[in-house]
Amino acid sequence: MVATYSGGMKIQNQIKGTLSQPASIAQIQAYLEQPQPRGRTQLAKALCEHFTFFDPKGHHQVAGCLKALRELESDGWFILPDSLSAGVGRPVGQRRLNEPVPLPQPLPEEAGKLQQLELIPVQTEQQMRLWNELMIQEHPQGGRPLVGRQLRYLIQSEHGWLGGVGFSAAALHLEARDRWIGWDWERRREGLHYVVSLSRLLIREGVRCGNLASRVMGMVVRKMPQDFEARYGYRPLLLESFVDTTHHVGTSYKAANWQWVGHTKGRGRQDCLKQSPESVKAIYVYPLVKDFRARLGLKEDAGLGALALDESLDGEDWAQREFGGAPLGDKRLSKRLVEIGLNKAAHPGTSYDSAAQGDWPQVKAYYRFIEQPDPAAVTPANILLPHREQTLRRMQAERTVLCIQDGSDLNYSNLTDCTGLGSIGTNQTGANSAGVHLHSTLALTEDGLPLGVLRSQCTAPNPDEEQKTHKPRQTPIEEKKTFAWIEGLRDCMAIKARMPHTRLINVMDREADFFELFNEQRRTCAGVELLVRAKHDRVTTGEKKLFETLRSAPVKAQMEIAVPRQSARAKKSQQKAREARPARTAKVSLRYRQVEIKPTYPHTDKTPITLWVVHIREQKPPPNVQRLEWFLLTTLEVASTEDGLNCINWYQLRWRIEDWHRVLKSGCGVEKLLHKTAQRLQRAIAINAVIAWRIMLMTLLGRETPSLPPEILFSDLEIKVLTDYAKKKHFLSQRHWGQQ
Repeated sequence: MVATYSGGMKIQNQIKGTLSQPASIAQIQAYLEQPQPRGRTQLAKALCEHFTFFDPKGHHQVAGCLKALRELESDGWFILPDSLSAGVGRPVGQRRLNEPVPLPQPLPEEAGKLQQLELIPVQTEQQMRLWNELMIQEHPQGGRPLVGRQLRYLIQSEHGWLGGVGFSAAALHLEARDRWIGWDWERRREGLHYVVSLSRLLIREGVRCGNLASRVMGMVVRKMPQDFEARYGYRPLLLESFVDTTHHVGTSYKAANWQWVGHTKGRGRQDCLKQSPESVKAIYVYPLVKDFRARLGLKEDAGLGALALDESLDGEDWAQREFGGAPLGDKRLSKRLVEIGLNKAAHPGTSYDSAAQGDWPQVKAYYRFIEQPDPAAVTPANILLPHREQTLRRMQAERTVLCIQDGSDLNYSNLTDCTGLGSIGTNQTGANSAGVHLHSTLALTEDGLPLGVLRSQCTAPNPDEEQKTHKPRQTPIEEKKTFAWIEGLRDCMAIKARMPHTRLINVMDREADFFELFNEQRRTCAGVELLVRAKHDRVTTGEKKLFETLRSAPVKAQMEIAVPRQSARAKKSQQKAREARPARTAKVSLRYRQVEIKPTYPHTDKTPITLWVVHIREQKPPPNVQRLEWFLLTTLEVASTEDGLNCINWYQLRWRIEDWHRVLKSGCGVEKLLHKTAQRLQRAIAINAVIAWRIMLMTLLGRETPSLPPEILFSDLEIKVLTDYAKKKHFLSQRHWGQQ
């Protein structure tokens, strides 16, 4: 139903909307009251002429007009003449073959070895019968008809018929898809015909040929646009499809570079009563052109597509991007969160009273926000959700993203009246230190620039209770502090489907060296890699244990590692004292090899895990300095020295999350917060987590690209304040030297 044009885009005719207008109803009634009544088809053609309902090829849109007339008749607006074709010898049901489709001959193991694999457009009567027979007999949807504009293909090879593919009209309403595209109701109404649904994909059950489905999908998305244009007069811009996750995991879609954007609600096209009779399905999309949003009349940054890092730093709009639209149960709260973020970012190290510069209504609004009584809506996760979505978009624009996991304790021992805090250890006198444990995932580019905070979770640990109820080995992993690392890995696995072109690598320190984490990655096999520094000298399937196995491996390269300075740390109950360490450059040897790690108790029933290990060892450390030595366990293949060096470089970027913790504590002053409950503290921490990310990003960009225009990083007000501060600092410096 396409006829009119707007900025080069063909706008879909709204036939029912046009015919339901009072003047249109009167026109239809006038046609029906003529002395020689028209048949339904004649009436539809006359209305197409009158209202210019033409498709892009200049044909009457009779089918769409007839459908609208039937719906208006059911609404009671008029009575249509009887259908002349009703009950007149029309075949009942779909056209089918008289016998099942023969099974194909034995196939090779891989699709690449198939001969004469091709897609046959369904055009003839016999081809339609063959396609219908395949779907009715072998597809889960059976004989359910396709709707709207349709294309069908048969999958043929020299071995026989392998399956079929069918396209039809897109779903009318899909919240996850529409949010990802970024269009409103009006834009969707005008441009929905540019979205086409891959409604049927059948690889016959007896066909066992690796990568066949993904190869067919690659062939069909290359062929389908031109066939669609030849039949309907315009090219689609986006494909959608659905996967019933109770039976499939969408592997073929991921392999063919489709993007997961969310789930359906189980309603279906005809579910007017909202009874949700269908199963919930995963939604996948495939852009046929890169600039499909622009062609739909949308901004390039609309929706949830890939977003370049420098597009996230607009001096005026950054807070709206990172905080706006948070699902807090009330739009006023979401708007207030943006204002809070702006004020805190302008004065990150001060109390909110100072950040609001004496504006008492704003101060009062902040405390009302933090002290919200309903925890179901104003949660740290919901506060972070807009920033998380922006982070995912920034990740989509990268080829490789490092997902750095780490934890840090936030000390609130000074808040003696604060409820809900946990025990984070003891101080030098042996007294318990009250606080919360923060476990986060920070996404980085390969250059170490922070893309955002993927996940940040506060807990109030109580280690004494855990030790009372369980022995350490008997405690279920879900009840241990280390389970946070598995939750972070699972989160990365869940988002991987949204970015099939992006490689995700989870980078973790020695605390994450436990068997269950590697077994989780092996069990799910979701395309997320691990890079973990080893803590334990594990038993391997070889003759030697892990550390000795690597130390005896041949040296592959010599390199230098920059060792950062380390501040001193006093002894705590669960941590040893640590002396200060100056920065230095260490000359190390590089080794790597593949090993099999034996499972630990209580997982001795499981098979060994195969990992690659990258090892660096300092040959001649300075006197009285601990030797630098790392054993990095990874699921990445390390087949060359370059692969090993990449692992070393990526692990060195793990310190970025330590920098973020430092900005959060020192720059944003989260340990100076004075709220009376842990719940309120966690809300404030979530806000500051985003601000700490932005401060860190601006600092690193300033170092990496000092010539970057200040307008990219700062608002006009911030530039003015910094300029005045620089002038004042220069004046005081000149005055100081003049007195010397």
